[in-house]
Amino acid sequence: MPMGGATNIGSFLNRYGPQGLDVRLAGLCDAAEEGDFRRGLARAGLGSNLARADMERLGFYVCVADLEDELIRALGVAAVERVIEAQRELEAFRTFQREPQWRARTSEEQLGRFLGTHRGRKIQSAALLVDALDLTRVPRPLDGVLTYVSRL
Repeated sequence: MPMGGATNIGSFLNRYGPQGLDVRLAGLCDAAEEGDFRRGLARAGLGSNLARADMERLGFYVCVADLEDELIRALGVAAVERVIEAQRELEAFRTFQREPQWRARTSEEQLGRFLGTHRGRKIQSAALLVDALDLTRVPRPLDGVLTYVSRL
């Protein structure tokens, strides 16, 4: 269930967590949002000074950078480019790669940024990237949250 951004974790936990509907929850966050999640979990009464391992025991996993980064690394550049091509955006990506500020960056960095340059592209692409994923190469945070949820 989308919660409208990581900064909404506190209100989401208040509504659905132990002080609200008391639903068992799990989730993913980007590395930059780990602090928001940690503080939200603490305010919801789920522990204080939580280390990443503590968060994972609660069902909350942190992506190295973000989910797109995890998926790009798991799939590899060629597979991600095939997904972009299937969306008829490969030419736009090639144009993006030629922009001066992106020329010297790695293909992985270029792909990660490109996915975030157009409204809705990240969400649309994430679903397609997951569909293209070899189930033996599921990124650790995604695998962790899916395993946790499957036990609910």
